[in-house]
Parts: sequence; C-alpha cells; structure tokens
Amino acid sequence: MNSVDTMGTSSTTDAPYRNLCTDCGVSRTSNPKRCGEVCQFIKPNYPDLESKVHGRTRDPHRPDELHFGPFKQMVRASLKVPLQGAQWTGITTRLGARLLETKAVDAVLTMTQDPNDAWRPVPILIDQASDMVKARGMKMGYAPLLSLLEPAIAKGYKKIAVIGIPCQVYALRALEKELGLEKLYVIGTPCSDNTTTENFHHFLSLISPEPKDITYLEFRADYHVEVRFKNGKKKEIPFLQLPLSTLPNDFFPLTCKTCVDYTNVLSDITVGYMGGQGEQWLIVRNSRGEELLHLLGDEVQTSAPGTAGKRHSAVVGFMKNVELAAGGLPLRKMPNWLRPIVGWLMPKVGPRGLEFARTRVEMKAIETVIHLRREQPARMASMVPEHIWPLVAPYDLKPNDQEIRKPLK
Repeated sequence: MNSVDTMGTSSTTDAPYRNLCTDCGVSRTSNPKRCGEVCQFIKPNYPDLESKVHGRTRDPHRPDELHFGPFKQMVRASLKVPLQGAQWTGITTRLGARLLETKAVDAVLTMTQDPNDAWRPVPILIDQASDMVKARGMKMGYAPLLSLLEPAIAKGYKKIAVIGIPCQVYALRALEKELGLEKLYVIGTPCSDNTTTENFHHFLSLISPEPKDITYLEFRADYHVEVRFKNGKKKEIPFLQLPLSTLPNDFFPLTCKTCVDYTNVLSDITVGYMGGQGEQWLIVRNSRGEELLHLLGDEVQTSAPGTAGKRHSAVVGFMKNVELAAGGLPLRKMPNWLRPIVGWLMPKVGPRGLEFARTRVEMKAIETVIHLRREQPARMASMVPEHIWPLVAPYDLKPNDQEIRKPLK
C-alpha cells in the first residue's frame, strides 16, 4: 500500500463552525455532533478518561502526578544514533517505525508536511515503516488528524497508533470505545501554544530577515530557541530576546490559552523536551507505554531526570504579564541592557529539568484561569478540571462558588 494515498483525505472538507475549536478532525467525520461529547474544551472529564486509559486517576500524593498526570516512570532519553532530519533525535518517528516493523500495528496516524509549505501540518496514514520519515520534524498549525480515523477503519485497519497533541488525544480517547479497534497505541507530544501556520510565518519574519530560509525551530529547556537555515547556519535566541510582546493579542487563540493538558496525560507515552535538559523527556504512563519504550531496545539510552532551581518567582512574573495581557494592557518589558544579563543567568539559576516542566505546567494552569475568567466566565466550572486549582493555589488563585464544577456523572 502507498501511505500517501490516504494523506489529507478529509482535510479539505469544510468543518462546521465550532467555538473554542482546534479542528482536531471530529467535526469533519460522519457524525460531527460528537464534538459536544468528546471535546476537551466543552466539558472535559479527565478523572473518567484517566481511569479508563491508565486504570487509575492521577494521585496528588505521588510526586509530580498532580502536574504531569498518571505515570509509571519518567526518563531522559535520546537515540544513540540520531535520525537525520528529526526534531531532536527521532524517538517519536522511530517508535512509529518500530510498531510497523514488528507488525504491532497496521498503520500510524500522524502528521506530515504540506507539499507547498513545510511548516503546515497535514494528516497522514502511514502503513510502511520506511515512510515514517515523512512525519519527521516540527509543524505549526491546526490539522484535522482524527478525520482520518474513519478512512483507516474503512481500509480494514484494526491495529493503529496515533501520534497527536493533547486536544487530539483527548477526543480520540473519548471516541476510543466506539472505534472497535483491536489495538490502539497513543504516542503523545506536549503542546502549549499552537497557532495558525500563517501566524507562525509572521513570527518567523520577526526573528529573522530570512524567514523563508528557516528549516528548523525548537524551543529548548535552556531558555533558548534554536533556529537553523538552509545554508547550514544556526542561531540561538534567548527567550528574553524573542519579540513575543509585539505579537497581536489573537496570535494564540483562546483554546491554547486555556489548555489544561500540556503534558498529554491520556497518551500511553509522552515524548517531549521540558524535563530533558538537552535530551528528550519520556513519561511512560501505562503498560502500553512500557511496551513502546521496550520496542526501542538498545537503540535508546536513558537516564533519570534531573531537577534544579525554584519556580515560584518565575511563575509569579509570568502571572503578572498574563494579567496585563488579559486586561488588554501592554506587557511589562525588561530594559534592553538587562536582557543579556538575565538571559545568561536563567539557564544557570532558573528552573531546570523537572522543575522547568513544573514551571510550565503551573504557568499554563494560571493562564487558563485568568483568560477564561475574563473572556468566558460562564465556562469556568465546566472547562477547568479540579486538579488545576491546587496548581494555582500557591499564587492566590482560588475558585469562587460559581467556578467549582459539580460532580460529573
């Protein structure tokens, strides 16, 4: 079979309008009304789905589960021989290939690049291990990944793997029972702030006079963005030097500003970078996640995650800027002369490793509460899961009576 035959089968279909939608693809299926039952941004029920997927909910008394969700182990990891063209060393791509090589799955549902725009994601079903190279690298934008679930089932695929971001994975898990699959592996990547591909091109134009020559961009845990160019040139930009304060208010949609699942808690294994300190960070969540890691065998090297620094002051500073932005006021700007000094200090004294990951999760929780309160206050009780409130409590954010959700049935 040719994997490309199923690329973007449903992605050209107009999706029904949905408020607070990242176009995960459900609205493009034969039953778009399911959005009301499976969407992360309508009435999420994380305890129920965590129990179904992992056999239990997150345990707030177990270290880091309140922040990162249920897990069996966390490791820093890298492939001993990095895959050419991969975003990091290629762990996610290699997992998909190994599943196909071992016949554990019939196909992998993931993203490839638009032939006319390397940054634009397009859903693809891959059924040959050699074709996993088409899924390498970062893409930025929205693409209806789950619109290819029905075509996959129509082709007779009974065992599939899905590589997706949190809003896609949440809907997938909510639909899982009715799909009738014999086996489903879910490889999740963390996601914090997505935007349209067009907006991303604008961002590239702000960080380089040669935006069309940029072939690689990565936000690293050492407080730098790495940019690579067609001619082989590399550039490292400290976070503080990024032109974030000049971006329009709608650059990131309200969905991304109110996402409560940065670490993709409903995946079998999360493959990210936040706790990696230069390597990738794997959160193995259940027995299927253990099976996935085992598939890599001695191709992968692992070590225990590290942690250093303190997150409180960094989170407080972030919260103050979010409060200004939510109120339509200009963000606080650091004097230009101070930026290089602080940029030099942050990788040395700021939160690192798992503390960096905890910092980002608390920042996202705070962002959710502040933006929803201002823009969609009636949705607070339905959209904010209970586990968010302990994360924001140290920063004097507490729910009022109208914001406490009633027990979900």
